[in-house]
Amino acid sequence: MFKTRLISGIVLVLAALVTIITGGPVLFGTLVIISLIGMSELYKVFDIHKSGAGICGYAFAVLYYVSVYLLWGDALMPLCMAFLIALLMIYVFTYPKYKADQMMAAYFGLFYVAVMLSYIYQIRTMPGEGVFLVWLVFLCSWGCDTCAYCVGVLFGKHKMAPVLSPKKSVEGAVGGVVGAALLGALYALAINQWGGADVSPLIFASVCAIGGLISMVGDLAASAIKRNYEIKDYGKLIPGHGGILDRFDSVIFVAPMIYYLLTWIG
Repeated sequence: MFKTRLISGIVLVLAALVTIITGGPVLFGTLVIISLIGMSELYKVFDIHKSGAGICGYAFAVLYYVSVYLLWGDALMPLCMAFLIALLMIYVFTYPKYKADQMMAAYFGLFYVAVMLSYIYQIRTMPGEGVFLVWLVFLCSWGCDTCAYCVGVLFGKHKMAPVLSPKKSVEGAVGGVVGAALLGALYALAINQWGGADVSPLIFASVCAIGGLISMVGDLAASAIKRNYEIKDYGKLIPGHGGILDRFDSVIFVAPMIYYLLTWIG
């Protein structure tokens, strides 16, 4: 199991390197596919992944991504309203096929998966140093997760969320945030030295610390949904890791936060 998880993790990192460094249509298309798979995994929990409500969700996710690619910044709200109306029409005219919670899950899925993951592409296309800034998302999420695991195994004594995730500790959480901050500072020094960038290690450390904290909320939120519906993994796409949502649960929360923090900092 460990060997499978390790190999899958290496492949995942290599795939991320290729797509993000390449950027452009390659990254955009990859995110569209990942978002649709992630939405399908979430919709499967509510048994709408092959239904009219699910198909409607996928269609609006694609429309949203098209608006992002074409830089239609004002299109999100009209799309949201149109999506809500479309779902309610399906709900009404097929009644009683769907339960209310299924329709709410269909609406929620668009934002939770597609919209939030799209910020990876939006960071990558930031003018100037977007090619460097986008890696902060993964330093925050995957870096924090790794550091939290190591510190938790060595020093963890106090449970952070004993009912939801018994293995996570307060010590691990602190180690994860500190580790993410350290990775952010080291990354800034590295790209300044070898990448020709001009960024502040202190700012990168601060952004990664905040991102690391947010990433743990994303991880626990995804776990809470699984526990509510008594499932172990969202999917089996990534051997040893589960599905897209199992691996990208923290990335989903971190990406928009990083985007707006960087925009605010300028």
